[in-house]
Amino acid sequence: MSENNKVGHFARLAPAIKNSLAGLAAAYKHEIAFRQEVFLFIVLTPVAIMISTSFIEFVLLIFSIIFIMVTELLNSAVEAVVDRVGLERHELSGRAKDIASAAVFVAILFFIMVWGYKVFSMI
Repeated sequence: MSENNKVGHFARLAPAIKNSLAGLAAAYKHEIAFRQEVFLFIVLTPVAIMISTSFIEFVLLIFSIIFIMVTELLNSAVEAVVDRVGLERHELSGRAKDIASAAVFVAILFFIMVWGYKVFSMI
C-alpha cells in the first residue's frame, strides 16, 4: 500500500487544494488566454445576473464561461507536458496540442451559442 493510501480523505484535502490553487496561479501567471478568460468571467458574471430570468439560465450563462476556463487549463497542461518531453517537432506532439486547442475552440463555440441565444432572444 502506497503512503498516499494510508492518509485519510480529509488529510489529503488540504494538499489537494494547495496544489489546485498553485495550478490556477501558474495558469494566470503564464497563460494570457487564461487571464483573458478570468477577465471575461469577472465582466460577464454581473451581466449574467442582470439578464438571466431564472437560476438555470444564469447557471448556463456562467457555465459557458467556466467551460472555456476549464478547457484552457487542460489545454495549457497538455502543452506544458508536450513541451517538457521535447521541443522538437513530432507528429504526435502536434496532434496532442491541436486536439487540446480544438477543445478550447469547441468551448468557445458553446459560449457563443449560449450567450448569442440569450442576447438575440432579448431583442
